[in-house]
Parts: sequence; structure tokens; C-alpha cells
Amino acid sequence: MMKAIYLFTGADGHSHFKFGSIINQSLVRTVSTQFKETSAFSSYDWHNAPVLQFVITLKGKLEFKIHDNSTFVIEPGDVLIANDLTGSGHQWKLIDDDPWQRAYCVFAEPLDIDSIFEEI
Repeated sequence: MMKAIYLFTGADGHSHFKFGSIINQSLVRTVSTQFKETSAFSSYDWHNAPVLQFVITLKGKLEFKIHDNSTFVIEPGDVLIANDLTGSGHQWKLIDDDPWQRAYCVFAEPLDIDSIFEEI
């Protein structure tokens, strides 16, 4: 099972998250993949995802926070499905000694989240 967190904007205009997994054998077309590294102990204040995308963590451990102070942790191998394109957004901070290495995979077409994500 590949761990995934679905981060989305709810009807209330705030970011929310669900824990789950990527459905086995999911095939998703992408238009771009970008690799990025951020220094250890970095943080990023309130923001929204720029587009619906996978953010696949390769190295580093982060804590994400949403409007109600709920948090979740992303570790290497985890997939974040970033879909909080509007509303209150989220923030993150690195919580270990490693830089955050990740791949952003932008989807080529509208995506039915239920076809790739299974909530647990």
C-alpha cells in the first residue's frame, strides 16, 4: 500500500485532509514533473497549492498544518495529493535534519480523485 494524504478545500473554504492510499495500478497522465530541494529546518507560511498535483517526498520529514491547527506528517515515500487550490491554505515545516527532496507531478487532465485515492 502506498500511503497518501489528500489535501483539499472543503465547502467551508478551509483546507482539510484525509489519510489513505494510492489505489494499486493507478495510471495518471502528467504534463510536467519538477524536482525540488529545500534546506533542512525550512518552513513555508500559509499558501494554497498552485495546481492539482502529486507531491512525492523523496527525502525529509515535514509537518503540515491547516486552519484549525490540525497537523499531519509527510515522510519519504508518501504521496501528497495537493488540491487545496483556494481558501485558507496550509503551511509546512521540516522537522528533521534532512533537506526536503520532492517531485511535483502536475496532472494532464481533470482527475477523478476517487479513481486513484482510497481513504482509510
